Amino acid sequence: MASCMVSILFLFPLIATMSAEEPPGCKIRITNRGLEMLKYETQKFVVEELSNITMPEMKGKEGHFQYTIKEVKINELNLTYADLAFQPGLGLLFKVQNSSIALSFQRHILYWLFYDTGAINASAEGVNIHTVLHTTRDELGRLKISNITCDASIAKMKMKFTGTLGRVYDFLATFLTTGMLFHTENIIVFFKIWTHPVRTEVDNYVGIDYSLLSDPLVTSRSLDMDFRGMFFELGNESNTLVNSAINPIVREYDRMVYLALSEYFFDSGLYSYYKAGIFQMNITNEHMPKDLEMLLRTTYFGIIMMINPALVEYPISLQLELNSAPKTTVKTSGVTVAITAIVTVMVLPPGKAPVQLSSMTMEAKFNAKVSMKGKRLAVHADLRRFKIYSNQSALESLALIPLQVPLKTMLQISIVPIINNWTKRGVAIPLADGMDFIEEVVEYHNGYLIIGANLHFSKGLREMIERKIQADAENAI
Repeated sequence: MASCMVSILFLFPLIATMSAEEPPGCKIRITNRGLEMLKYETQKFVVEELSNITMPEMKGKEGHFQYTIKEVKINELNLTYADLAFQPGLGLLFKVQNSSIALSFQRHILYWLFYDTGAINASAEGVNIHTVLHTTRDELGRLKISNITCDASIAKMKMKFTGTLGRVYDFLATFLTTGMLFHTENIIVFFKIWTHPVRTEVDNYVGIDYSLLSDPLVTSRSLDMDFRGMFFELGNESNTLVNSAINPIVREYDRMVYLALSEYFFDSGLYSYYKAGIFQMNITNEHMPKDLEMLLRTTYFGIIMMINPALVEYPISLQLELNSAPKTTVKTSGVTVAITAIVTVMVLPPGKAPVQLSSMTMEAKFNAKVSMKGKRLAVHADLRRFKIYSNQSALESLALIPLQVPLKTMLQISIVPIINNWTKRGVAIPLADGMDFIEEVVEYHNGYLIIGANLHFSKGLREMIERKIQADAENAI
């Protein structure tokens, strides 16, 4: 039961209301292989946690029989057979069969005039637990455990008493069964309140929305989650790109996890950064390559002399500004990003307004290599195509031909490394902190890409839980 909750809720930090008809920008599939790994990790966690759990003092009265039970401790839990599996159409099934549990506690019993105290060591064999977690989407777009079906039974019990009274066997058998269910429900309730931020900031400019768009689709082989996967500008969260991309289709089951991203995932990020105004750059002084500066002076010497001969001695600058958001294209051959920018050539007289010499259009196309680093999605860009032409006349476009190669070189040497240094930081995918992708393989399809990988716990589950509790406490202040 606790294994089920840890498995699901660590995997899906989910967030914000959306319509189920909207195509997802991001999909995650957890396969049986991934569930098997999670079962192994969380089973260890459950055994450790149950060993440290103590129940509160319990008091009661039945006729002349009065009792107080305290200092309950689980000494040993032996999960002979435990299985975590997908329950088609519902969620997850956790089964424990033919296992054993050992408890110890202190008793204080009053029966008529007889008073008895002492310790009880109890063990149960043939422990069976059957728990089904029904997973849905709540009104905020987060994963919700809408219903829990939990049954527990014990085939055989043994008890060893210290003290004088030993005629409470039937009552304590009922108590032990109730105690098992108490532990089960306590752990499930604990993880039910485990939620993640609705929206997450990526950096100082944009955030990302991983809303769950519909209820999880559960089959016998996998659990599929559809996320909105949309970036937004922090300064204007309502100004977002409409999703008109195709719905990614995941057909594979061989790896533990699959992450599918449509063109919209990347386009919404580029659109948000464009609206935030970061696709602007001024190149001048020490950032201007000397050979390019000399070529610009030669090309525009006549114009400078016509405007004001005194401008010849002043620095020349290039101003680059995108006039539209970049566009991503994903095909079986890979990912490309196309941009269109206005390049303005200016002279910078000290203490005066810049003097424009020319304005040209730059079109460039980049190859984008997508990779995973832990749980962060990174992109590396390489310049593929480049051309410039005049906004004013075809004759000036001919005059710009000598600038093609120097400007392309400047773009490769000065601007592309800046872009890659920024994009290599990556963006987090909806996966719990401490759980990473390893051995990933990227497959490209028309309109979307799929990353298949295995999972690795870089942190223990206890540490992951404590870090989350601490983060929630800090956010609540």
